[in-house]
Amino acid sequence: MTVPQARDGYLLLEDGRRFDGQFLGSDEGGHGEIVFTTVMTGYQEVLTDPSFAGQIVVMTAPMMGIYGVRDRDAQSRRPWAAGFVVRHISQTVGSSPTDGDLLAYLTEQRIPTLVGADTRALTRHIREAGAMRSVLFAASVPEAHAREALEAEPPMKGRDLATHVSCEAPYVRPAHGEERGLVLCLDYGVKERSLDLLRDAGYRVRVVPSDAGIESLRDAGASGVFVSNGPGDPEAVPGAAERIRALSDSGLPMFGICLGHQLIARAFGGQNFKLPYGHRGGNHPVKNLETGAVEITSQNHGFAVLEEDGTIVGAPDLRVTHRNLNDDTVEGLEHRERPVFAVQYHPESAPGPHDSRYLFERFVRAMTEL
Repeated sequence: MTVPQARDGYLLLEDGRRFDGQFLGSDEGGHGEIVFTTVMTGYQEVLTDPSFAGQIVVMTAPMMGIYGVRDRDAQSRRPWAAGFVVRHISQTVGSSPTDGDLLAYLTEQRIPTLVGADTRALTRHIREAGAMRSVLFAASVPEAHAREALEAEPPMKGRDLATHVSCEAPYVRPAHGEERGLVLCLDYGVKERSLDLLRDAGYRVRVVPSDAGIESLRDAGASGVFVSNGPGDPEAVPGAAERIRALSDSGLPMFGICLGHQLIARAFGGQNFKLPYGHRGGNHPVKNLETGAVEITSQNHGFAVLEEDGTIVGAPDLRVTHRNLNDDTVEGLEHRERPVFAVQYHPESAPGPHDSRYLFERFVRAMTEL
């Protein structure tokens, strides 16, 4: 397809594989880990999800943009994806209410984008070779320069991106309706939908930076602690495990998702490891080991919690509660004695199925029963 204002461009991977298409963006291009997501809609949520910071995202579904963009779908204060790769962008928008079209949004937000590349071949390559460093440039940028940029791009393992996306100062979101209490949100890249669900349950939410002082958090009078999703390597987030453990020691109920799941595991002695190409999409089957139910989940992560023979390595106080039916990795955990639990996936589902919304209800029960 011909894209207005686009020019020839290319995506270059760390292993030398190149994919050509039409490029939108500045000569600075895009730099980051190449990953793919299988969600068929929700492109605006993907672009504004802080968990995609430092990553160039490939959409496996063939066409994006049919329903335009809407301000209410944004999941954070700005787009975070380092780049965007799509097969087609619709240049017409359907009849649903919209605040703009995707093509204009990508241009206005200066998101480096490659349109028309063979996303099927690219996805298959990532599945076989794994997620890796990549760069996205206009064709006018010599490939020799692109290779230099590749070498300068840090690998995802060992990279702290959560601190980068976290809020700079605390802020408060009021409860919807009658207030039941206060939830502290440790912001490692929280999404708006998670905050909305907590507010819908009647809780005022105080969102605090990733480096918030432990004593000030203990003295906040909170009913519970929500440990958010976020990008990067969980082992590289400074002070996170210690902060989480200290808040748990004070007796507060705690609920973590995605990066929060990995950080809670670390707080109790667990370890993490990097997956070959991660889990990203809206159709991942997860088994609840307590009920036997299978949930179709929304996921976006490149690291997982290490286990051996059903036990979380280094964390005897934690038990596995959910398991991924595709690769058997740990998808949920809980403390054996404390009101602390977490899941690897995204129960706020922005985008994705709503099978796992009950986890927010479980968190509310833990806070009301305290």
